[in-house]
Amino acid sequence: MSATSAATPPQQRATGGAGRSADPRRGSTLLRHLAVAAVAGLLLLGLSYAVEPFRNFQIATVAAYLCATAGLTVLTGLNGQLSLGHGALMATGAYTVALCQNAFYDRGATGGLLLLVSLAAAVVVTVAVGAVVGVAAARLRGPYLAGVTLAVAVVVPALTVTFNGVFNGEQGLSVPVEPPPLALGVYFPYERWQLWIAGAATLLTLLLLANLVRSRYGRTFRAVRDDEVAARLAGIHVARTQVLAFVVSAATAGLGGALLAVLAQSVSPGAFGLTLSLFLLMAVVIGGLGRLAGAVWGAVLLVALPDLSHSVTDQLTLSAAAAQRLEGNLPLAIFGITLVVVMLVAPGGVQGLLSRLGRALLARWRARRS
Repeated sequence: MSATSAATPPQQRATGGAGRSADPRRGSTLLRHLAVAAVAGLLLLGLSYAVEPFRNFQIATVAAYLCATAGLTVLTGLNGQLSLGHGALMATGAYTVALCQNAFYDRGATGGLLLLVSLAAAVVVTVAVGAVVGVAAARLRGPYLAGVTLAVAVVVPALTVTFNGVFNGEQGLSVPVEPPPLALGVYFPYERWQLWIAGAATLLTLLLLANLVRSRYGRTFRAVRDDEVAARLAGIHVARTQVLAFVVSAATAGLGGALLAVLAQSVSPGAFGLTLSLFLLMAVVIGGLGRLAGAVWGAVLLVALPDLSHSVTDQLTLSAAAAQRLEGNLPLAIFGITLVVVMLVAPGGVQGLLSRLGRALLARWRARRS
C-alpha cells in the first residue's frame, strides 16, 4: 500500500475519497442525466398528443408505478434489503394525499399548487413511516427482515379499516383534483394533464435516483450489499446506510402511491394489499434487479398484466363468478411463470438480457468494420 493510500482514512477510500477535490466526471454525469431526462420529457410530451386519452392514462399509471419500482430497485438491488411491504408504503402516500386534498376542498382552498403541497406531504409522511420501519429493518436479516416488512403490508391496510371515521373503511376516500388550467384550452383532455403531472414527478424522481446511485452514497449502498463486514471495516456505518436506503425507497413509494390516488381520484385499502407488494418485488426482479432501467420494464409489466388477463378471460366462455376469480388470480400466475422463465433464461432480468444483446451486436459490428 502506498503512503498516500495509507494516509487516507478508510471511509474516504470506501466512498471514493470525500476529502479530495471535486471529480470532473461528477458534473458530466449530472449533465448527462439532465440531458436524458430532457429528451425523455420531450418524448413523453409528444407521445401525450399522439395517443388517445385512455393510453395517456395507462402511461401515467406506468409512471406512478415506476416511482415505486425504482425505489425498490435501489433498496433491494443496490442495498440488498428485501421488502414485502412497499404496497403499504404506497398506501401511506395515497391516503395522505387524499386527506390533504379533502382538507383543502373542505376549507374552500383552490389553486394548482395545492396538489404539489399534497404530494410533498405524502412524501414526508411516508419518509417518517419508512424511517421507523428502516430502523427496525436495519437490525434484522433474511426471513426476519421479510417478516417485518410483511407485517407492515398487512397492518397498514388494516388500520384504514379500523379507523373508519378517518379513512372511511373499505369504501375508501375520494381524491378531488382540479381540472387542467384554462390556459391549456377548454377541451384539453384531462388524461393528458394527468400524464403531464405523473410524468414530471417520475422524471424528477428518476433524475434524483440516478444521481444518487452514481454518488458516494450509491457506492456505500453497494458496499453494504456485497459484504457488510468489509464495509464496516472500511469505516461505513452499515445500519445508517441501510436506514437511508429504506427512507429513499419509502419516499419514492409514497410518491408513487400518491400519484396513483390522483390518477384514480380515489383510494381504498383493497388497492394496496399484500398482492401489490408481491407484484412490485417480482416486477423489479423480472425487469432487472439493481438497474433503474429494469424498473421501467417492471412498471410496464404491472400495467400490462391486468389488460392481458382481462383479454384472456374475455376469450373464454365462463360464468361471471368463474371469470371474476380467474381475472383476479391470473395476473399473479402470469407473474410467477414469467419470473421462473426469466430466472432460467435471463438471470439479469429483461434489462440484463437487452444489455448482453446490445454488447454482442456492438462487438459483431466492430469486428465487421475491422
